[in-house]
Amino acid sequence: MFTRIDHVEILPGDFGRSMAFYQDVLEFRLVSRMPVEAGSLKEIAYLQLGDTVIELLHMENPAPMSSPMSVGYRAIALEVESMEAAIAYLHDHGIAVTWGPIDLGVSIRAEITDPDGLTIELREWKDKPW
Repeated sequence: MFTRIDHVEILPGDFGRSMAFYQDVLEFRLVSRMPVEAGSLKEIAYLQLGDTVIELLHMENPAPMSSPMSVGYRAIALEVESMEAAIAYLHDHGIAVTWGPIDLGVSIRAEITDPDGLTIELREWKDKPW
């Protein structure tokens, strides 16, 4: 019945800044961008990385995030081929690692944040458990 996660929806504080971050830094590819006339919702953009899709919503005056550790989805995770190379690349683009990297045995894990402080986990798998 259920086959996969279709996309992850993100409501950024600054739509243009987040579009640039996900495309220019994390190398997501713009798949679709469309204007919307639904109250404060102005535009929707779909960005793809491999077989993963995120949907960025352009809202007029979105409320700030209350707390990064509140009930709800906490992070998205991106698989990297090499943690060392990913961290060097991010450093060259002015993005700091906010946690890690730490070797967990089967993987190496670190975290960064997007322009709104939303957590993005980085994971280099040595041996996937699935």
